[in-house]
Amino acid sequence: MKRFVLTYCIVLAGLLSAEAREVPTTEENRPAPQSGLTKQTAGEQSRNESPASPVGTPTANEPIPADTLPAPKIWTLNECLRYALENNIQLQQSRNNYLSGLEDTQEAKAALLPSLTASTTQGFTNYPSTNVSDRNTYTGTYGLNAGLTLYEGGALRTAVKQQKLQNRIDALTVAESENDIRIAIVQAYMQALYAAEAVEVAVNTAEVSRAQRDRAEELWKAGSISRVDFAQLESQYASDLYQVTTARTSLDNYRLQLKQLLELDITEEINLAAPVIQESEVLSSLPAKAAIYATALEAMPEIERGKLAVESAELGIRQAQAGFYPSVSLTAGIGTGHMSNGGYESGSQIWNRFNENVGLTLSVPIFSNRRNRTAVNKARIEEANSRLSWQDLQKTLLREVESAYLDAVSAQSQYSAASEKERYARESFDLTQEQFNLGVKNTVELITAQNEWASARQEVLQAKYMALLNIELLNIYQGLGTSTID
Repeated sequence: MKRFVLTYCIVLAGLLSAEAREVPTTEENRPAPQSGLTKQTAGEQSRNESPASPVGTPTANEPIPADTLPAPKIWTLNECLRYALENNIQLQQSRNNYLSGLEDTQEAKAALLPSLTASTTQGFTNYPSTNVSDRNTYTGTYGLNAGLTLYEGGALRTAVKQQKLQNRIDALTVAESENDIRIAIVQAYMQALYAAEAVEVAVNTAEVSRAQRDRAEELWKAGSISRVDFAQLESQYASDLYQVTTARTSLDNYRLQLKQLLELDITEEINLAAPVIQESEVLSSLPAKAAIYATALEAMPEIERGKLAVESAELGIRQAQAGFYPSVSLTAGIGTGHMSNGGYESGSQIWNRFNENVGLTLSVPIFSNRRNRTAVNKARIEEANSRLSWQDLQKTLLREVESAYLDAVSAQSQYSAASEKERYARESFDLTQEQFNLGVKNTVELITAQNEWASARQEVLQAKYMALLNIELLNIYQGLGTSTID
């Protein structure tokens, strides 16, 4: 669900933008390409270039040398991915869980070794009797005991094997978390690029509307058009200015989402690199769907994790069955002690009272109130559930691959069709604009042609980033790096 929610944010943004009236621009009125993703107003530039200065730095009235200003950091997609994989809190916790599991494995291995325990007891006793000269007695005992489990139905060695499998599962869980972060970053970055181009379209539209309004004002003053026609173009220009503000707000929100995914500090700003995307990248050929899925089954860590979970559950059955077998353990110990009021000094008593013991214990389970049988049955149920979970992971991956593949192919087809539609819509608008200036076309026809071209441009933009997003998702499913937008 996470992939579908984030993927179709672009579609939702496109639908909202399509509802708003946009006015396209001609090639002659198109502004020069910007170095960043969006244009800045004069107020925004002044805010960015004039931060509060500490004592000893130039004031607001003094120009700041360009070479003293820190260059803003530009984030590429790969830089975002690297930073997130190194600093994401949930990912660090997942890695710590893996390290904790390694400690559990060492503990399971140590259970196969003998145990050794040293103990001592010091005592004081008071005898309320008149028949002894000293009523106080001091005692001390000292012991050293060792134990070794010789046989326990294979439970200890099975526990070691099961814990090693768990370590591999934990490592795959870390890799799975990394993939989730990659997908989230790619989606957020793509949405931000989409919003940035939408800002450029809105700005270009507003500039053309302003030029048309100025031209209409001249025609109105000359008596060529009515006041109503002029008012309609003024209203169009005001509406397009509003769309510029809305588009910039949307871009800020998408950049904020990406910043939060990167867990950057509140004082840090995020500026995205504007990659040059060729049409060949949008329309790049895809491998066969079956080949992508076969590769994904080998590359995606959750599939291997599900397989190992089945193996671990099978070991869990063997672990539970060990409760039916007898256990054999070996014990050995050495001890000594001392007591006051004896015939020897304490030191002599310690050295002369050494005792040694060796024991072999056999424990045979006869009746355990069905605990062992219940443990075995529940372990088998757990093994069946693990297999079902593994199958579900494979089917979930199949759905995601098929959906991404269909979305990519569909978006590529839409991009080709929308590009052709945009070309014809632009020609229609150019002709309508010329005829409007000559007085042949009216205002309604001009605005209709503008809206048709604007709608076509929006469709091209939406299809472009839907195609790029799903191509990148397919790359992630195949264990490949990002390739189209960096």
